[in-house]
Amino acid sequence: MARYAAVDIGSNSVRLEVAEVIGGNAPRILASDRQVTRLGASVFREGRVSAEALDLLCGVLTGMAVTWKRHDVLSIRAVATAAVRDARNQAEFLSRTSAALGTEIEIISGQEEARLIHLGVQSRWPHPDERFLIIDIGGGSAEIILSEGSRICAAFSKPLGAIRLQELFLRGDPPTEAELLRMEEYIGERIAPAVREIGRKRINRVVGTSSTAAAVVSAVSRIPRARREEADRRRASAAQMRRLYKEICEVDLKRRQKIVGIGPRRAEIIIPGTAVLLHVLEAFRMPSLFYSVAGVRDGIIADLAARGAGRELSRLSDEQRSMVEGMAERYGVSLRHAQKVARLANDLFHDLQSVHQLAPAFGSLLEASAYLHDVGHFVSDTRHHKHSYYLVSNSDMPGFNLTERSVIANLCRYHRKNMPAPEHDSFQALSIEDRHAVSLLAPLLRLADSLDRGNGQKVQSVECMVHEREIVVNLRAQASAGIELELWAAGRLDGLFRQMYGKRLTIQRAG
Repeated sequence: MARYAAVDIGSNSVRLEVAEVIGGNAPRILASDRQVTRLGASVFREGRVSAEALDLLCGVLTGMAVTWKRHDVLSIRAVATAAVRDARNQAEFLSRTSAALGTEIEIISGQEEARLIHLGVQSRWPHPDERFLIIDIGGGSAEIILSEGSRICAAFSKPLGAIRLQELFLRGDPPTEAELLRMEEYIGERIAPAVREIGRKRINRVVGTSSTAAAVVSAVSRIPRARREEADRRRASAAQMRRLYKEICEVDLKRRQKIVGIGPRRAEIIIPGTAVLLHVLEAFRMPSLFYSVAGVRDGIIADLAARGAGRELSRLSDEQRSMVEGMAERYGVSLRHAQKVARLANDLFHDLQSVHQLAPAFGSLLEASAYLHDVGHFVSDTRHHKHSYYLVSNSDMPGFNLTERSVIANLCRYHRKNMPAPEHDSFQALSIEDRHAVSLLAPLLRLADSLDRGNGQKVQSVECMVHEREIVVNLRAQASAGIELELWAAGRLDGLFRQMYGKRLTIQRAG
């Protein structure tokens, strides 16, 4: 389990998402927020983010900072898109907003924005066997992305955001026919290169993301704005969209605001947004548009999870790893075995974080104990776990303080035989927090050690799935490798996991 946060500062709104990622499962959203800031309005008029817009945004980001920090995330990424790409006062913007959010904000390119949108859609609604087109309409830009077999074949970022087009072309309420014609001609010119490059090859479906697509699909399906999530994966036909476009172009703002599914603020910019969607459908001769709730924020979460961002907090530094490897070799430990157990232990710590809920720093102490748990064999094979405790607790270990060394020593002590007990003085000398951590980590160290029981390096990796009453550990090994010994040794820990975690333990070969 890993928790990540994403902040997407768009030209129209700013979004926060905090999600928990467990194994290969879809992310579980822990917190989300969206606030309309209209950041792009001043940029597209004056070339810079106005003082009023920046003040409003910083206030919103200060509130979002409280939310993401409360969830103890491993990593956060915050990005700004089209409006800030065009703004002359970028330095001031980045300085103030980064301070308000409590983390660095980066301005991303249109191509990176397209990549994140694609990742977001794939994480929420995979299309592994389809050739599909994604169209995302923000406030300042529109991204057109062709995906095939879960990979991007082509991506275009065009200045066709709803706020930008509104500011450039539409003055009347309702807009005049001349205004609409100029806007539509501009849209056609801008999407023409994408149409030429992608060509007329078969496309299975068009997927629209962002609030414009949500409003359009909600409006044709009569879904109230408060229940917009229900529009996810629903369809609006091209004919339905043409009728909606005709309707919203003929009425004023007050009447647009009353249309079910659009909402009062979206009604201000729904005309240009709908025009872009309709032009894309018609240019590619597609019969309908599907809506996906995914967006840049979901792509950020998926990207952070795929790269294991933040996992360095639960791993030994290069200096620490060099020290424990040297110590293990000095006491005759098989370094290949120690390294394998350390990697497996760290993977277990990461995958089961939703169960043990320990701070990432404890992961590095578990990793260190995996390198050192067998050093006691240097003294005697009998009760070697106790000898391991003695050697670790009395050794000079540069890179670890006394408290960390005591935790590592206790984990070595409890990597086999009895678990901690009230009469164990060395365990009772730990702080309450450290005693809790040792009790929860000792089963993970035992499991990692069991998965290389024969020192044959047969188990290549593990992936854990956490259910309400069960922890399932899938073992990945080469097809020709016999892992019966490892399965048997690991399966014996079921009782311990029931005792410490309140869940039964199932060990199985993946696939």
